[in-house]
Amino acid sequence: MPRSTKHILIICSEFPPQPGGIGTHALYLAKALTDSGFEVSVLTDQRSDSGVPEADFDKGLSFFVQRIKKRPLRVFMYFDRIVKTFKWLKQADSVVASGKFSLWSVAFCTIFRKRLSLAVIHGTEVNMPSKVLKRLVNLSIKRFDKVVAVSNYTKALMAHLNIPVHVIPNGIVCDDWKVVDKGLDDIKLKGSPVFITVGRVSERKGQREFVEMLPELLPYYPELHYHCVGIADESFAVKQQVETLGLHSQVSFHGVLSENHLKACLKQSDIFIMLSKAEATGDVEGFGIAVLEANAMGIPVIAAKGTGVEDAVASEQSGILIPLGDTKALQMAVQSILGNKETFKKGALAWAEAHDWKHIVNQYIALLS
Repeated sequence: MPRSTKHILIICSEFPPQPGGIGTHALYLAKALTDSGFEVSVLTDQRSDSGVPEADFDKGLSFFVQRIKKRPLRVFMYFDRIVKTFKWLKQADSVVASGKFSLWSVAFCTIFRKRLSLAVIHGTEVNMPSKVLKRLVNLSIKRFDKVVAVSNYTKALMAHLNIPVHVIPNGIVCDDWKVVDKGLDDIKLKGSPVFITVGRVSERKGQREFVEMLPELLPYYPELHYHCVGIADESFAVKQQVETLGLHSQVSFHGVLSENHLKACLKQSDIFIMLSKAEATGDVEGFGIAVLEANAMGIPVIAAKGTGVEDAVASEQSGILIPLGDTKALQMAVQSILGNKETFKKGALAWAEAHDWKHIVNQYIALLS
């Protein structure tokens, strides 16, 4: 198909190898656009002190990545990003901004160097409690030619802007989740059934919500076990709740795992849990990419209604959506999934395939061309 856009600049606030949904989205968008014949460059921050992990990671990519060097004073990094954004816009036909500061920098620089601009909104950017920051974000978004929300929930957070918003869901590469290193077959997760959540242990991800409902499930599933995988720097409240409820034998915290180790754990799980909710800071789950990754391995999900995770679940197909805090609904969802394992497995695999980047990228190409 003919394309008018040849060089696409992606500016994002985070990027692998460090974790983060915005960075993961930017990485796979860049890969998919490159595979579709576009020249792609990425401008993002260096998040490690040495820059070595980023340098090693970038060597294996099929597109160019420019990192903003980490400095003790963040203001110098902000200034550096503005300078480099202005520089790279000269070489680009269009620019994609993802993440709060990226929205500001692109909105500012395109005043002086006009390019087709597209903003990707994940959720937290338009849900901040600070009125000043929220106004700056709103003004920035309005300067973009096109705006994408990763879920209908995120789109609803922008309703007050009265601008056209395209919803393009997050995507995954299903092939990345089909193979598990045979050397990890000896890893065995405790429990029957096995529940798992992958993501930073935090209020937003909802691990504590599930822990609080575990006592109601134990009479029906006395051998159950809940496994929490992910950065645990905000885990104090969850661990305290585990101690208060006497659930040491039913809950494990694994921290960050390698990709292969994570796959091995998912493969042994029965149900993926994502009882997300908005935090007081405005931090919110805009979509829930980890849900699709579990689905790609045939693992169904139980997720809470009320955030962008709703868009990541085909209820009664890839999993079941329940009201947040509804223990009875949780019990019924667990019973339904465990009683129809093969049906939910097939539904999860089909739903994940529909969100493969080879399909999702075409929606971006349509907006950028």
